[in-house]
Amino acid sequence: MATNLKKLGSILTKQASLVRRLSSSPSLASDGANGKSINLYTAINQALQIALDSDPRSYVFGEDVGFGGVFRCTTGLADQFGKHRVFNTPLCEQGIVGFGIGLAAMGNRAIAEIQFADYIFPAFDQIVNEAAKFRYRSGNEFNCGGLTVRAPYGAVGHGGHYHSQSPEAFFCHVPGIKVVIPRSPKEAKGLLLASIRDPNPVVFFEPKWLYRLAVEEVPEGDYTLPLSQAEVIREGSDITLVGWGAQLAVMEQACIDAEKEGISCELIDLRTLIPWDKETVEASVRKTGRLLISHEAPVTGGFGAEISASIVERCFLRLEAPVARVCGLDTPFPLVFEPFYMPTKNKILDAIKDTVNF
Repeated sequence: MATNLKKLGSILTKQASLVRRLSSSPSLASDGANGKSINLYTAINQALQIALDSDPRSYVFGEDVGFGGVFRCTTGLADQFGKHRVFNTPLCEQGIVGFGIGLAAMGNRAIAEIQFADYIFPAFDQIVNEAAKFRYRSGNEFNCGGLTVRAPYGAVGHGGHYHSQSPEAFFCHVPGIKVVIPRSPKEAKGLLLASIRDPNPVVFFEPKWLYRLAVEEVPEGDYTLPLSQAEVIREGSDITLVGWGAQLAVMEQACIDAEKEGISCELIDLRTLIPWDKETVEASVRKTGRLLISHEAPVTGGFGAEISASIVERCFLRLEAPVARVCGLDTPFPLVFEPFYMPTKNKILDAIKDTVNF
């Protein structure tokens, strides 16, 4: 048993090293002109600072955000903007989001933090039955479009089943909200600012594994990146790969290894899951004839299923193989067996080969 645990620890160490290397990959990193090399949590902090500074109606609140939060994303903001604009809340996720809805309904920019995405479920009713329907049920007379709900999601190497989940698919089923997931520091800053300023409520999932591991050049000023616009971050001709968040780094390594075996992979970062960019994915699949989707969430009912169904409808006569999905397992998220649960580089590479050779 001790030997097996040592092997698992070695696998986790290699995965962390992989993320560090790939965070500076030219194809994963965007142009960082006039930027500074920072990690992802610092990029989030910069975005929040800009949001608070540029709009006096902006407020940041959640459990422990007053002293910087568990992941330090709000460090220094209470000192700079005051405790009336950056403040702690009770340990009550339903109350946090409910308060945010009311604040946004009065014309403010409410930026609510859920400490871990695993604990967003007590606020599920507020998000899907109140925030998502607020504009619709009032006939567009009222809205809470100024609400952004931030939540760290996904694997972290030691989180177990209460601190590692990827619940994005639950929210993608609900019209009226947007779901956004960045893959890198520059993407995180630009997409978060765009989410805060979007006229619709947004659930913004942050890949906690990358908070300190992902580092790239990020513009120091104010900028936004378009929502609902996917990005082709690697051109290819044999197969299309689609993912989001931390999984992009793993998929990139699989693409590199596949290239060594003569397989050309096109890699797409979806960035926004709802509403997602069907046109970019469709155009790529029409070119390659094959599609593979990978995400950390369990395979059954994961958002990869929606992408698969949509592309089959749009590209059925062009597909040369069944759509492949490499995802988390249909089990509670494990602790010491996390490396077996995760959609790893080797799992993706095997699926690439199987799909291309179908």
